[in-house]
Amino acid sequence: MDSRDKDLVLIIEDDERLANLTREYLEANGFEVKIEADGAHGVERIVELAPDIVILDLMLPGEDGLSICRRVRSRFTGPILMLTARTDDMDQVLGLEMGADDYVPKPVQPRVLLARMRALMRRSDPAESGSGALRLTFGNLLIDSATREAWLEDERIDLTSAEFDLLWLLADNAGRVLTREEIFSALRGIKYDGQDRSIDVRVSRIRPKIGDDPNHPHRIKTVRSKGYLFVKDA
Repeated sequence: MDSRDKDLVLIIEDDERLANLTREYLEANGFEVKIEADGAHGVERIVELAPDIVILDLMLPGEDGLSICRRVRSRFTGPILMLTARTDDMDQVLGLEMGADDYVPKPVQPRVLLARMRALMRRSDPAESGSGALRLTFGNLLIDSATREAWLEDERIDLTSAEFDLLWLLADNAGRVLTREEIFSALRGIKYDGQDRSIDVRVSRIRPKIGDDPNHPHRIKTVRSKGYLFVKDA
């Protein structure tokens, strides 16, 4: 994002022991790390530091992670990785709906956290894009992989990093059904467990943004028991 020697990670976590252990592990792996324990200062700290990635706990004093994510999204386009309760699917879905890019259940294994962080940062860095300045155009919809922006009727679409990744993946495979297994493998580097709803949540958020009718979509179609199809000539 700037000329920093190391990628900056902001951890918003009120568990001091966990936050410090995570910081030590990430610093040992080449990151610069800042910690904020009070959710009430979360939005301010994200905007002030403009980190390369945010690790955001769901349950925080002052202001919870969902509210922080929702309020900061218009001012921070970098990846947000949310830490959620292990068994609460609703927390995970709400996190994605508020604009989180991915989530990791607690207790988190440091190596898993690091792998998910690197995957998010790699996808959000234009320099890592193997497509160069490739653009895809579908009628009044334009998607640019170099700038990681999409435009509808010459108006820029407000997409999170994860939403852009999914839109690009579907559009780059226009005319072909992508299974949930393929999407999970491409975007999250993990196997689809048959229950995770994160892709479905993102599709439901993307559709109205690209002018698709959520109830009768013509651009991103759901293929029952299979996955999703981006229609070339909708």
